[in-house]
Amino acid sequence: MTAASSSLAAAFTPRAPRPRAETAGLLTRLVLLARNPIELWTERHFSAPVVIERGVTGYPFVTISDPAAIRRVFVDNAANYEKDALQLRVLRAGAPDNAGEGLLVARGELWRRTRRTLAPLFTPRRVATLAPAMRAPAEACVAGWLRRGARAVAIDVEMTELTYAMLSATLFSDALSRDAAATARELGALLDSIGRVHPFDALALPAWAPRFGRSRARAARAWFSAAIDRLIAERRAMIAAGAAPPADILTALIEAADPETGAGLSPAEVAANLFTLIAAGHETTARALAWTLHLLARAPDWQARCAAEAQQLDDDPAQWLDSAPTLRAVFEEAMRLFPPVPFMSRAARGPDRLAGVEIGQGALVCVAPWVLHRHRLLWRDPDVFDPARFLPGAREAIDRFAYLPFGAGPRICIGMGFAMQEAIIALVSILRRVSLKPIGEEPDVVHRITLKPGRTLRLAIAAR
Repeated sequence: MTAASSSLAAAFTPRAPRPRAETAGLLTRLVLLARNPIELWTERHFSAPVVIERGVTGYPFVTISDPAAIRRVFVDNAANYEKDALQLRVLRAGAPDNAGEGLLVARGELWRRTRRTLAPLFTPRRVATLAPAMRAPAEACVAGWLRRGARAVAIDVEMTELTYAMLSATLFSDALSRDAAATARELGALLDSIGRVHPFDALALPAWAPRFGRSRARAARAWFSAAIDRLIAERRAMIAAGAAPPADILTALIEAADPETGAGLSPAEVAANLFTLIAAGHETTARALAWTLHLLARAPDWQARCAAEAQQLDDDPAQWLDSAPTLRAVFEEAMRLFPPVPFMSRAARGPDRLAGVEIGQGALVCVAPWVLHRHRLLWRDPDVFDPARFLPGAREAIDRFAYLPFGAGPRICIGMGFAMQEAIIALVSILRRVSLKPIGEEPDVVHRITLKPGRTLRLAIAAR
């Protein structure tokens, strides 16, 4: 059992799909994979350390929730577990036509070289320098609510727009600001489309078999191809002309070099990794922030504590992440209940043994943070919103491999520090100036690539 929870007298349990009593049949599984995969999990998944089932393609499907076994998959024997074909097909379906393989889907030497090249862009010191650029759009967002006298906001939409503005300011110095609305629209359409697992993908049918219903994704990919081409061309022309380019991540990508070989990224690799940073960095943080504010609106005691802490912080946003333990605990608890990436899978290249269970070559091994973070063997009152688990003195008792909002091992999210800083800056800026209350019933939880609300998530706001 991990860290003890605080008093549950006023505990809030957010809405979530009820686990199934037993494994669904093949047809139901294919339907739910396309509609909402988190409805597939059974009671057994939330109570057993290992669950083995027959996958839709006939290979064993192994779900592990044992921290030691997860460590073996992601760290100790990581070479034996590679991203599986289904995951790669889904992720590659969203890549722009002009892009190569970005960090998210690259494997082998290409992944190692790309990771080495990008790592210096996300050191704590470098990320801290981006804090003022993150703060400006966050404060502008809240000022806009107050200026127009807003009494209610669609918080999921607002967080999508805010995190795009924060990402745009730090990633490419607002060079796509003229297309901000179009960028958010096209990105949302793309991720929603590819996040629906097509039955042909689940059944491992060949790539030439047409995936009907993907026309919107193709249009969005074409839009991003043109936008990213233009963005990179404009920045390269600025550099070639001898002008001082903005000191943002796009410039760093273009000028980055592998510390071991000195080689830079190819034009296709710059495009791929720029899109990866836009898509992955924007969507996951936007969803996590929206769920955090949803939870705080329904937990007024925690909201009051966070607001008080936000008011006491100094004026340097680069220090807020390390100076706001309550806000950080709330955000981490929100990512426990609504993990940004609810499902990860790996294909076993060879036989292994996990938590005392023999794993054969070709087995699909799944680590599902949606299941892991609510597992009955790992968490006390796992469905309850209780940020006290993550406060100093309790946080240390949580097993490193029982909580995976950013993954683990060599492929842990390279932008983890960036995302945490961005989220805390957004929360401080919001909670200093407005209070939040829920409106209507809670939304359903829908799994695409991330977890999104099943309908617009509206909150009442008032100036503090």
